[in-house]
Formats: sequence, C-alpha cells, structure tokens
Amino acid sequence: MKRFLLLAAFALVDSGVAKPPPKNVAAIVTEYRHNSHADVIVGRLLQTYTLDNKGERPNLKLASLYLDQVPKNDTGHKWAKKYGVPIHKTIRGALTLGGDKLSVDGVLLVAEHGDYPKNAFGSQAFPKRRFFEKTQKVFRESGRAVPVFVDKHLSENWADAKWCFDVSRELRFPLLAGSSLPLLWRHPAADVRKDAKLREILVTTYHSPDAYGFHALEVLQCLAERRAEGETGVRSVQCLSGKEVWEAGRKGLFDSRLLDAAINRAKHHSSQLGKLPIEQLVKKPFLFHIEYRDGLKANVINLDNAVWEWCAAWREENKETIQSTLFWTQENRPYGHFTFLVKGIEETFHSGRPAWPVERTLLTTGMLDALLRSKAQGGKPIETPHLNIPYKSEWSWEKPPPPPKERPWNKQ
Repeated sequence: MKRFLLLAAFALVDSGVAKPPPKNVAAIVTEYRHNSHADVIVGRLLQTYTLDNKGERPNLKLASLYLDQVPKNDTGHKWAKKYGVPIHKTIRGALTLGGDKLSVDGVLLVAEHGDYPKNAFGSQAFPKRRFFEKTQKVFRESGRAVPVFVDKHLSENWADAKWCFDVSRELRFPLLAGSSLPLLWRHPAADVRKDAKLREILVTTYHSPDAYGFHALEVLQCLAERRAEGETGVRSVQCLSGKEVWEAGRKGLFDSRLLDAAINRAKHHSSQLGKLPIEQLVKKPFLFHIEYRDGLKANVINLDNAVWEWCAAWREENKETIQSTLFWTQENRPYGHFTFLVKGIEETFHSGRPAWPVERTLLTTGMLDALLRSKAQGGKPIETPHLNIPYKSEWSWEKPPPPPKERPWNKQ
C-alpha cells in the first residue's frame, strides 16, 4: 500500500477490519472565515471532505479551536457552536483541553489569513513562530509530543523556519507542512521520471511573489526532488523584475521553449494570449531563478495578466523532448484540492510518519525568503549555503479522482 492513501485512508477493507478510532485534533488558526484556509482545512473535519456533510469524513475529530483574530465575517464561532467544539482563549487551553497536560493527538497550525504586518522583504509575517513556540512548550511540559501540521511555509523567514524544524527533530515528533499544489490534478497526468537526470525546470505563477510564489516553489520542488540521487540543496537564488525578466530570457537564463510549453498547458489565460507578445500582456513580471548544488537550473516566472495558473515544463539531460503539465486547482467551493492535503494530515496523524518530506517545505521556505531578499536588493544574486538540504523523497504523486461538484463561491 502506498504511503499516501489518496482515496480512502483508514476506511473499511475487504477483510472487514474496521478503521481505527479518530484522532483528536486541536486547530490553532489566525482567523476562521468563509473560504479561508481555516475553513477549507479545519472545516473538513466538521463538514466532511466536500464541506457539505455529504462526503467522506476524515478520521480526525476536531477537539478544540483557538482563534488568534476574530474578524467581522468570522464563521469559526458559528461552526464551533453547531458542532460542539470548544473555543479556547489560549493555545495552551486548546492543546490541554483546559487541563494541565497535552490532551490531543495532533495539532493543526493554520496561519494564512488575518491582519498581520509584512516584513521588510514584503512577506506577510503570520505568527507561525509564536504558534509553534507555545505548542512545543506544552509538549515539553507534558513530557510527550504529537504530530504537527503547518499550513504552507514554516515561517516567512528562514531563521524561524529552521528553528521549527530543529525543534521537531529535538522532540522527535512528526512534522508535516506545505501546500496542496503538489497533490492536486495535473493536465496531462505527468510527472518527472523517477531518478531522471534533469537539466532545467520552469514554472509559471501569478498574483503575489510571497503567497503565490510559495505555491510555485512547491510545484517546482515536488518535481525537482525526483531527480537522480534525490535533492542536493540550493546553491544560489536571484529575483529579477520588469524588463530584466525578458532580457534574462534573451540571454539564456531561462529557456523560452520551456516557457512556451508551460504556457500552452494553461486553461485560464488572457484572451489576448498568442495575439500579443507576452511582454506586452504581463505588466509587472518577476523571475525567480534558482541554481541547485548539482547544477540543475530552475525558474519561476510570474505571468499575471496573461496566465493565471501554475504550469510546469522540464527537460532531462541530453534529451530535447520537453514535458509539461498544468497543476489545476478547483477555484470554487469545495476547493477539492484541499481534500488531498487533509488526507495527508490524516495519514500523518495516524501513522506517526509524515506523508511527504518536511524537508521539501523547509527548502521552499528558505528559497522564498532568499528570493524576496534578492528582490528587495534590486535583483542581486544571493548565495545560499544554508540551503544545503539534501534529502530523498519516497513520496510520489497519484492521479486524483475527478473533482467534486462545484458550488457558488459565497454559498455557506
């Protein structure tokens, strides 16, 4: 059985053996409102995987909730009351269920929305370090630790991300983190050949450099880690903006044929794509250029105003054939790609083993931090000896079932 159980984790099997009892989970979130990450992740523990009480139910029970902020459009209180989930005033209270010791089997740290400042490099400084500090303090005082999931990156800065990773190793608890992007639908259903000798990868992105740039880096890394000898770490990064992006292409920093192959996979794009030069359509381009320690080159190009999707193209060494695919997200409720993220959490909390390597997210977190620093310094290349993070991944992408039926974005 593959480690990542995509279709029916811990369900009844032909032998008649029942699934284990659900794990009690504490959710520590920045804010809980309609269609926020708390809603589409934590909400699946309450309202099934399809967020309508009609789908498969995760084998996880939401035992407690902590809300760091409560906006006017908060829905956390509404759902907590309906499903009988206590809301605690402190993280400690949520983890101990109001007692003296850790009293849950797993912890969800979902810090993606809310009114928080940006750091000096333009990345929103969500309180992930604070959430993690208070969680590990309860672990230490209780003399035991449980699995933890951190939504998206481990922190907006490298120092805090590495600290979180190191604490998980010190206290020996499973740490899972990252984006839903590596897990979702791909059109066509393509992946980097296992143990391939890769030459170059290119990924398209859109929207903001920090929030959506992270998603693009996770797309990149789930492909890159499959190459021969596994991941070797990143030697240097550079972020270029404006006209410098297209000039970099003309100089060969990225392969225009890979860019064309990636763009050709897009479904959600400008009606002018193909009629006008890409340089005219994209008003504020930026380029993430990454050089890995083994010589692999990778680029992430923001095509906002021309392409609004994550597409990838890659080429192996000594081969001219270009492979490409679209990483497709369901952009209406129930946002089915989050189901695969929650299934990974479910597997991790039951098995005690991360469903995919946390080193992937540690590396993408560090890359994003360094890239935004390069951007703030006008595109200066930055050496990244701290991103010497070699690892081998046993995780493999599995083609998901068709997406669930969509509902209007604002339907609750």
